[in-house]
Amino acid sequence: MTTIRNVSIVGAGAMGAAYAAMFTDAAGFSVSFVARGERYERLKNQTLNVNTRLYNVPVVHPDKVTEPADLVLVALKHHHLAGAVGDIAAVVGKDTAILSVMNGLESEEAIGAACGMDKMVYAIAVGIDAMRDGDRFTYANPGKIVFGPVGDEGHGPPLAPIQEALNRAGIPNEIPVDMMRAMWWKFMINVGINQASAVLRAPYGLFQSSPDARALIRSLMAEVVALAEKAGIGLTEADIDEWDIIMNSLSSTGKTSMLQDVEAGRKTEVEIFAGKVVSLGKAYQVPTPVNKTILRIIKVIESRRGV
Repeated sequence: MTTIRNVSIVGAGAMGAAYAAMFTDAAGFSVSFVARGERYERLKNQTLNVNTRLYNVPVVHPDKVTEPADLVLVALKHHHLAGAVGDIAAVVGKDTAILSVMNGLESEEAIGAACGMDKMVYAIAVGIDAMRDGDRFTYANPGKIVFGPVGDEGHGPPLAPIQEALNRAGIPNEIPVDMMRAMWWKFMINVGINQASAVLRAPYGLFQSSPDARALIRSLMAEVVALAEKAGIGLTEADIDEWDIIMNSLSSTGKTSMLQDVEAGRKTEVEIFAGKVVSLGKAYQVPTPVNKTILRIIKVIESRRGV
């Protein structure tokens, strides 16, 4: 692969819509969503409204793919992935690179099992504040995509064409020295801010102004730091401090994806956040009482909404 032109996006929520708009605004890209069933029918007739601009992004049915993608960007919620791995595989060709910006620590292995780990690039999205309000999507901060291999640099697709494509699309990006550490750092962030915002029903502004709200985040994150030490990942309290700096740069009215899910009565990703922390805690014999409590609270919230 030399130049990325054909970009397929799997997942048309707030983050997927924002990235679709960014790639469409840039020169030299052919951008499409991949979907089937109800999502295909809805997207086929939908004009995407992102930051009040209208975008006619085509949608491709997996059974009718005529050309493989150069880059597949996966922006699904975790509980939708199992039903979509076949759709992802349908647009993957010999030279396709797959970039998953999904939350959690597990999506790359699940996608790689269906499409080949040689297609996977490990990635996280940090700081993007995309939101959905009905059929309208907004974002004030595009954040940053951090991506790279885990382990041997020789495995997986080449990174240079991906970085060139992200630069051309105006998407800030970074290739870290230690990608696994970066993934755990993002996991720590999600365990903290996503879950705290969901139980407190609060946008970023509360956490920017309330010491008690920030203390809740830090308690949740501290359990991830303790687990990371057992897993051989070098997270420390300083990493929690680094998140404070990023959080203070976000729009005070911005909302996490989990808060948006709670407000809309949708299923959350609590299983891959608190659920994963509790599971790892049992495996490593590390106490995780704060995440165990948050897991119970969010499960009650979901059950009361019938999700």
